[in-house]
Amino acid sequence: MLRTITIGTTVSVQGIFVRDLPDGRVSVKVDNDIYTGRPIDKC
Repeated sequence: MLRTITIGTTVSVQGIFVRDLPDGRVSVKVDNDIYTGRPIDKC
């Protein structure tokens, strides 16, 4: 499943969902890298 997250205030990353973290952040995988940030609300 694809998820979009924000890293900082202006950078968005879209990747394959990896896991939910206890503090509300989400990890996604893009190629061989894993990014963690706040999920973007669905419209």
